[in-house]
Amino acid sequence: SARFLEPVPLMKLTIVSRSGRDLVAGGLTVPDGATVDDLKAAFHAAKPKFYPSRQRFTLPVPHGAPPKTRGVALENGKSLSKDLGLNAGDTVVFKDLGTQVPYAVVFLAEYAGPMLAYLPFYACRSEIYGDLLHMKGATKPMLTVQTIATVVHTAHYLKRILETVFVHHFSHATMPVVNLFRNCSYYWGFAAFMSYFINHPQYTPVGHNQMLIGFAVSTLAQLGNLHCHVYQASLRADGSKAYKEPKRGLFAYVTCANYACEIYQWVGFNVATQSACGWFFVLCGGFQMFDWANAKHARLRKLFPGFKRQWKLLPPFY
Repeated sequence: SARFLEPVPLMKLTIVSRSGRDLVAGGLTVPDGATVDDLKAAFHAAKPKFYPSRQRFTLPVPHGAPPKTRGVALENGKSLSKDLGLNAGDTVVFKDLGTQVPYAVVFLAEYAGPMLAYLPFYACRSEIYGDLLHMKGATKPMLTVQTIATVVHTAHYLKRILETVFVHHFSHATMPVVNLFRNCSYYWGFAAFMSYFINHPQYTPVGHNQMLIGFAVSTLAQLGNLHCHVYQASLRADGSKAYKEPKRGLFAYVTCANYACEIYQWVGFNVATQSACGWFFVLCGGFQMFDWANAKHARLRKLFPGFKRQWKLLPPFY
């Protein structure tokens, strides 16, 4: 006798914009056991402009919720019905994340750019400061601190590039393309300004011992940062994107040990070079990492009951 396949149960959802406008006439139909990934694929089929990495779905904010309450985000891999409690006829809210670019592309551009922005002021000093800007002393030999600073600065960003290619596992595949321009402007601009002043013909160096101490601190912190990144990558060696509690090495004492090493690396660099622009770079990066560290500490405490560290970001201060 002939065997007939039973029809797959379907679930129709209403898709609205954040302003409440219907985006798919008649609703969007997905299998009853669909995941968030299936929802994104179906929405992409209905609206080809919005490829999956450009989409973000949330549950509607409950009526009577306090102001600024955000809807619960629909995370990839979650079951719409079992994990999120959605039923046929329910509504989900769509947000367009904008044109996306792979994380690896952003990081490679961020880190290759500063090397290219820094090096010309060292390698072509006579041409830039002399021929172009007509400054005196442009043909003087480079100082030891200027040469070491160029090596340390280049090594830092070369390490970042190699980590991007061989070490990092990104929890998200893409980010908005606007971040590419913002981040590159930040890194490239600071690298160029720092190099301009550090390699200036009239640059006044710090004392020899201060230079050695500064570069020693910078180098040790770079190695510590590398160790942190390799360890963090090992937590996701199985391909999982789930959060895991970092417990070893510096992470046993500092929530964001990788950020701590990053900050102290630049502190050491600026102790050795004493550039006002360099110190401003440390302050800007430090304030951003302060926000990230607080958010990460709160997230880890929520995910792992009993989570506690002696410092969040910057031992022995915070």
